[in-house]
Amino acid sequence: MAVGESTTDFKVVGGVRLSSVAAGIKKNGKNDLVLFEFSPGSATAGMFTKNLFAAAPVQVGKRHLSNPHSRYFLINSGNANAGVGEVGVQDALACCKAMSQLTGASPEEVIPFSTGVIGERLPVEKLTNALSSAISGLSETNWLEAARGIMTTDTRPKIASREVSIDGKVVTLTGIAKGAGMIQPNMATMLCYMATDGACEPGALKAHLARAVNKSFNRITIDSDTSTNDSCMLTATGAAGVDVTTSEAFAEALDSLCLELAQAIVRDGEGATKFVEVQVGGGKSGEECLAIAYSIANSPLMKTALSASDANWGRIVMAIGKAPVTIDIDKLDVYLGDVQLMRAGQKHPDYTEAAGAAVVAKEEILIRIELNAGDARETVWTTDLSHDYVTINAEYRT
Repeated sequence: MAVGESTTDFKVVGGVRLSSVAAGIKKNGKNDLVLFEFSPGSATAGMFTKNLFAAAPVQVGKRHLSNPHSRYFLINSGNANAGVGEVGVQDALACCKAMSQLTGASPEEVIPFSTGVIGERLPVEKLTNALSSAISGLSETNWLEAARGIMTTDTRPKIASREVSIDGKVVTLTGIAKGAGMIQPNMATMLCYMATDGACEPGALKAHLARAVNKSFNRITIDSDTSTNDSCMLTATGAAGVDVTTSEAFAEALDSLCLELAQAIVRDGEGATKFVEVQVGGGKSGEECLAIAYSIANSPLMKTALSASDANWGRIVMAIGKAPVTIDIDKLDVYLGDVQLMRAGQKHPDYTEAAGAAVVAKEEILIRIELNAGDARETVWTTDLSHDYVTINAEYRT
């Protein structure tokens, strides 16, 4: 189940070719190996999970990204290659070496990624046996196939594009993402791959990515869990002949692209029936606002009430009160959509249960908190918590 409409429209990015094949890693026989190829000289920036159990491909990817001119991304789904120790690192390196032997690129120009079940060894032979097929299938039009190939519990592919005019030329950005559970990223997302035909200096590319991620992927939560494999990548091929290093128009287009992909992950959250926006304003700092927003967005009691379309606003108050910050509750205003349910720390005299119920019955819900103590404001996006979420995760390995 997913909330809202999705799109499968995208724009081709010059200097990027992709493929998606079945390596036999997934039990259902669906495509589970995706390959990106970038033209020589492309610049790459990446952001990775801060989970202490960072998966083997994350460890290898960080090392290989010390050379910011990657030629290939090799992505498998169905196996996370996490929690298996040093053998996982050697398996990831073996896949990079196999790509090197087939393409002539150095192993360090290959960045591996994995997503799926944690604690099982990567079936390297299955993966490497599928590489020739993946290479021969490379095409600049295979973005949607790649988006499907990285899916695990996702119910639909996540893909988006932007075009922006810079110096009289059109620069294209396209990205794909996957993720539906184990979502509260920290400096990344589940998996996201974006590319542009603009040219960009590697350091500036990393800065552009960090800014965009902080406004989008670092503001979503489905279940408060930070994955071992979170990775978010941005590659600039330069094929458009336009330097975007200092372009604010490019930065804004990237911000918009990341936000669409991040919200697509939330809308496809495991078992989700509601898309919830939590705004906290009037805070003394952004950190204070975020602490309260996440306390609401991650509260199981709050999320289950929303799943039942129950306007149990006491759970909002509870979640605000347990946040690890000190606020003046006598200044607090709380809204469900346009309906004010609390004023100056007390139930609004005009609030009715029927008015609140009408708001939470919708697929898209806004919860707005005004602290009335400063100028800071932050927004977090989340889902409800349904019976289906429990079923999906209880049956994940069966």
